[in-house]
Amino acid sequence: MLTMKGKFSIAAAILAYQSAADAFTVPSGTKTRASFLKSTTKEDWSRPDLQGSSLIKDTLMEMEADVEFQELTKKIAKIGVDGMTKEERTSRRRALDELGVPNFMQFVRENDDNSSTDDSPVKKKQLHRSKPTILQLNIGLYCNQACNHCHVESSPLRKEETMSADIAARCLELLQNSPDVDTLDLTGGAPELNAQFRFLVRLARQWATENNRKLTIIDRCNLTVLLEPNQSDLVDFLKENEVNVVASMPCYGEDNVDAQRGRGVFQRSVAALLKLNEAGYGTPEHPELVLDLVYNPSGPFLPPSQESLEVDYKRELMENFGIQFNNLLTITNMPIKRFADFLSKEGKMKEYMELLVNNYNAQTVGGLMCLNTVSVGWDGVVYDCDFNQQLGMGITGESETSESTKKKKLDVFDLESLTDLGKYSVRTDNHCFGCTAGSGSSCQGATA
Repeated sequence: MLTMKGKFSIAAAILAYQSAADAFTVPSGTKTRASFLKSTTKEDWSRPDLQGSSLIKDTLMEMEADVEFQELTKKIAKIGVDGMTKEERTSRRRALDELGVPNFMQFVRENDDNSSTDDSPVKKKQLHRSKPTILQLNIGLYCNQACNHCHVESSPLRKEETMSADIAARCLELLQNSPDVDTLDLTGGAPELNAQFRFLVRLARQWATENNRKLTIIDRCNLTVLLEPNQSDLVDFLKENEVNVVASMPCYGEDNVDAQRGRGVFQRSVAALLKLNEAGYGTPEHPELVLDLVYNPSGPFLPPSQESLEVDYKRELMENFGIQFNNLLTITNMPIKRFADFLSKEGKMKEYMELLVNNYNAQTVGGLMCLNTVSVGWDGVVYDCDFNQQLGMGITGESETSESTKKKKLDVFDLESLTDLGKYSVRTDNHCFGCTAGSGSSCQGATA
């Protein structure tokens, strides 16, 4: 959430950014925007003129003009981050009470036929993790966009919440000390705009190569960051270090994307995807350069079939823009943060929670990302998943690196290895219904 210091002013942030290039301009001598949209050739959509221009000024202006955002900001200033989180939780619980639905774990136990088997993660009325294979780092909440579905509520205003060098270095030590971890997943905000991003990627790849250890490095990319000032070499950097790009693309149509992610985002995203393709990402000739896209619904409904939607995406993006990619991942909107605020304002929290509960799929439980993922916040605190992170639900236990036996929220300096977390059960709450509905949902897409 936003850190409120003194008088909040987006206008001041805009003025501070006046030296940056305009977020979206059609250069003189080119087609008008209306006629430009009718073009579907690679040459027109690649937009080299956008390289080095920033989206931040436009994002700030849209935030200033957004009445709902302004109201939310005032509310945060009044009751604080913890107050907002508590209010969200109460709203979800009230909705479930009205539906006659128990808490998440009780519901899982009552509806999981495999809960009594040795293979089930459900033991003694709790979820128990397996060996950690994914280390996911949220290295900062600063972003050049402010998407209305963003569960971490990133924006250009989140400059203070950023991972420090010592925390990043400690995360790399934990990676080295955790033999089962084969994936380093970097997210944000726009992780590429964090000072530690290239440090983490470069050292992790170097260490994995020198130690002959297979390591997948993921960059969760909003695409438009590839065109930001001082990022002209970013694609080459990602390619050099064989970083998998997992990119947000909630639709293959301009109106839907811009409505969810901001004006001008679609055209910039297409240009960024073409730039990635040009470098070999997502193409048959370079199977080592993986480019996956992420779909999330634009409203209070579940994603369609991941497999069938991928076919549609590949057809539309190839026919209209000449874009190639590897896989489509579908992710359910979690009823937290900005999306929870939307549901509450629309009076649809109960309706959405009912949708999640009615579509509960017991087959998704074994694939829950909290079972094999460790999520680390920008401040080094350790969580079961990225969603728990945004709700402040840290893993509580005893430090492995000090003599104190007092329980606390664990951080990366309290652990010798990520396997130390195996003795702690997963923290769950009523937002977890979002991961078990339909085909399931995780940062890796559908789970069943």
